[in-house]
Amino acid sequence: MTRPGSGLRPFSVKAKMSTLVVVSVFITTGLLMVAVRTRTELRFITVFSVIATLLITQFVAHGLTAPLDEMTKVARSISHGDYTRRVSGADRRDELGDLAQTINRMADDLEAVDRHRKELVANVSHELRTPIAALRAVLENVVDGVSSADPETMRTALKQTERLGRLVETLLDLSRLDNGVVTLKARRFEVWPYLSGVLKEANLAVSHRRLSSGSGNHMRKDVHLHLDVSPPELTAHADAERLHQVVANLIDNAVKHSPPHGRVTVLARRGPGPESLTLEVLDEGPGIPESERHRVFERFNRGEVPSPHGPGSDGGTGLGLAIARWAVDLHGGRIGVAESVRGCRIQVTLPGVPQPRG
Repeated sequence: MTRPGSGLRPFSVKAKMSTLVVVSVFITTGLLMVAVRTRTELRFITVFSVIATLLITQFVAHGLTAPLDEMTKVARSISHGDYTRRVSGADRRDELGDLAQTINRMADDLEAVDRHRKELVANVSHELRTPIAALRAVLENVVDGVSSADPETMRTALKQTERLGRLVETLLDLSRLDNGVVTLKARRFEVWPYLSGVLKEANLAVSHRRLSSGSGNHMRKDVHLHLDVSPPELTAHADAERLHQVVANLIDNAVKHSPPHGRVTVLARRGPGPESLTLEVLDEGPGIPESERHRVFERFNRGEVPSPHGPGSDGGTGLGLAIARWAVDLHGGRIGVAESVRGCRIQVTLPGVPQPRG
């Protein structure tokens, strides 16, 4: 069986070279016939034949070498880290067109890899911020004499340190995200104690977050976090560490956009399937315009909603909601902005125990 693209294509380089040979032979033959009929000296005919052949060869060679020169320049730019240049002529119907398409695809792939590498660094920085803030809060309380270095306090510090280690391993998985090789470690757990722990860590981070304003740095201690789980004995089946990423980032985003003395509520309800879970995070901020709702989960998107704290407030890196969406997608769940009378309402649905296919 002949492979697609094999053989002699009408516009291939092989066809053009064959045509050049045939045309050269026809020109030479024609000139010889003219010489015989007109009794022209053979040397003149030879000179004319060579000149005509060279002109045609030069025309064909220019059409073949010009794209190769451009490809060389683009490949040299790519080797120096410039992935923005592309080769023209990818629509050619010959081998050079195929080569141009291949180089452009390679440049696209290298540009995507470089972009993902930069995003990974930003993701790592963003994800490490919350446990570091909580750990710093515990240590500052001990140093300032607000709390003593009792076993309970040290256990809290140790828990944050362990979480840092887990986050490093988790965030390195982002490098394999697009390849679909990140695995879930799902298990059954009780929702109330689990979310209580997440909110406790978030409370530590919230109370020690510094916000820059026109009057200088000040401590944000006015946002109240509330947990609502119904029924209280609710259980779910999910990857607890990935779910922690979802809830922590949603709370972090809600706190940033909460008004002074605002309230952030985390609701948990039983989902439609076995061990499934529906989570909602509500704030009392300005909300998200409907035109922006499809973009809030994109990486590095910070939206156009003004901060309720003033123009100098910390807008974050625009990665929190993107990471939350990634973790939800990994579960096969759904995340989106739901309708709300006041503020913003992010709804998450996790499918629970996978059902066998009949």
